Amino acid sequence: MATNRTRRRATPGSRGGSRKPPRATDNTRPLAIALAVAVIAVIAWLVITAKAQGNGDNDRPAIPDASALETANVPKGMPEELLRYKGFTVSFNPKTHQPNWVGWELLASEADGRHPRTQSFAPDLDVEGCATPQDYRYSGFDRGHMAPAGDMKWDAQAMDESFLMTNICPQAGDLNRGAWNKLEEKCRQRARRDSAVVIVCGPVFGKTGASMLIGPTGVAVPQGFFKVVLSPYADPPRAIGFLMPNGPVPGGMQNCAVSVDSVESVTGIDFFSALPDAVEKEVESQCDFHRWSTGKR
Repeated sequence: MATNRTRRRATPGSRGGSRKPPRATDNTRPLAIALAVAVIAVIAWLVITAKAQGNGDNDRPAIPDASALETANVPKGMPEELLRYKGFTVSFNPKTHQPNWVGWELLASEADGRHPRTQSFAPDLDVEGCATPQDYRYSGFDRGHMAPAGDMKWDAQAMDESFLMTNICPQAGDLNRGAWNKLEEKCRQRARRDSAVVIVCGPVFGKTGASMLIGPTGVAVPQGFFKVVLSPYADPPRAIGFLMPNGPVPGGMQNCAVSVDSVESVTGIDFFSALPDAVEKEVESQCDFHRWSTGKR
């Protein structure tokens, strides 16, 4: 089983190198003293201002690392095997033969990766109950990525692992190549604007379970799909949810926008529980598609 990836966020580098000031002569000493007094006054003002601003920053709750945010808590009794790949985490359900959810962080620097798209769907042979590519053949359903290949172009291994069947669900072509695909691109836009997003998505089954089974493995076909998107480092943090039918999506993704609370109510899955309570309550109640789509504060 693959281990968690570790990323180091870039920090601004200090500017190296300095020149020694010229030695002051008797004629320039008064000017040098005046300049020194002015510099000291400016530094003192900057320190006071920074402390004043810092007091406000200290009041802001700390946001946990993305590795804690990209995981979710499934309802009691739901089968689950947690799989950690290089670019994403999967809660795999051996009974439905697909994920309960898939979560990942997408950095702005990763949204425009250059690794070519892999086309080799394959089972994860270490996972019991994993479907095979053949299960989808002649089924009428696409092999729908949860963590999209387009988000994994930053690394060859992450790209290859996104084609493992543990990351795949039966999706109608109208959805997979339509509104779902457009939502994936919109999430990449948000990553570029907000420095990073954390995304969790997966299938939605009705109270009666799967609408049908496909392939020799008996892969369950969902009635719909969910996606929740968090911008944890935006100021302030923001989030939104989506619930889409497994088929045509009249009106596009904007008609499917809901709060994260609404997605939790439908799926029974608890998202972003690692956030401070006040932040979690605020972001999970939001649903402003226009503001989220345009990036307005």
